[in-house]
Amino acid sequence: MKTTKSLKARGEQLSDTMVQLRVLNGKEIMEEQFPLFADKLKNIQLFPLQPTGIDIFQVNVGKMCNQVCAHCHVDAGPDRKEIMTKASLERCLEILSKTDIKTVDITGGAPEMNPHFRWFVEECSKLGKKIIDRCNLTIILANPKYHDLPEFFAKHQVEVVSSLPYYSEKRTDSQRGEGVFEKSIKALQMLNAVGYGQEGTGLTLNLVYNPSGAFLPPGQSSLEADFKRQLKRKYEIEFNSLFAITNLPISRFLDYLIQSGNYEVYMEKLVNAFNPVAAQNVMCRNTISVSWDGYLYDCDFNQMLELKVASPKVQHIDDFDIEALNKRSIVLNQHCYGCTAGAGSSCGGETV
Repeated sequence: MKTTKSLKARGEQLSDTMVQLRVLNGKEIMEEQFPLFADKLKNIQLFPLQPTGIDIFQVNVGKMCNQVCAHCHVDAGPDRKEIMTKASLERCLEILSKTDIKTVDITGGAPEMNPHFRWFVEECSKLGKKIIDRCNLTIILANPKYHDLPEFFAKHQVEVVSSLPYYSEKRTDSQRGEGVFEKSIKALQMLNAVGYGQEGTGLTLNLVYNPSGAFLPPGQSSLEADFKRQLKRKYEIEFNSLFAITNLPISRFLDYLIQSGNYEVYMEKLVNAFNPVAAQNVMCRNTISVSWDGYLYDCDFNQMLELKVASPKVQHIDDFDIEALNKRSIVLNQHCYGCTAGAGSSCGGETV
């Protein structure tokens, strides 16, 4: 039976990030130890890994979510109460106003559940920033107060990035919960109705696919064609692009891998699929990730493992210094294999 609680709420061992890191490094639960990711980069003269400049300011505004997805690397859910305060969001706006960072990428949890979400979007819009909202779709139907989100997004030209595991009910619900597919389809139709995914509107709707099991995603272009054909034929739904994202072995997906006996097999797949070109284009090189409590990370995945940026004097938004951050070395660990496998993986899909 699918759980309705986060690892943290269940008191599971893997809710502790230190335990996760020990597993990944072959020192706890699993004895298998894989080649160090840092050594892979040394072999291609890419170590230490350096930023190319901060173009994307990704803000996790809270871990609260209306869903409990089987693969969630955030371990988000209704029982998570971590929410970014308005004061911290104001500090983020101050940083954005004083830098030439182009894009604000808002994520969660369900970011829309943060009580200051709409205000933050409005203020980012006033600054002329490109705004991305990582919407799980079902939040639009979760409560009447969210029903007008499509119109709100359209008003502020928000790019909507929504996860849809598959174009079938069975596969989607098995990963995200009973009834999620039906609600997701309805939400997509609501977004289409206000112009999202429609040619000439400038309203971008992108979908995200990530595998439901211990395997790598198929080619992004062919998968996108399948999604577009099936969603149009069955539901008259249109969207712009599909991002194929590799599941990283952390949090609930790591728990799944261990419980199903697939951990070693999956890690071997990631290690064997290491792509030097993908390694050059990893998202941590042009992104800074901000946690709900204001700490700074190289990416959203490092954030969930509590691996703060390697810039001791600049680890929190209160001390933000873009010049210092651009000179940092990016923190690496074994989960990084997920972003460099095959065609690469990032919040924007393939990197090769």
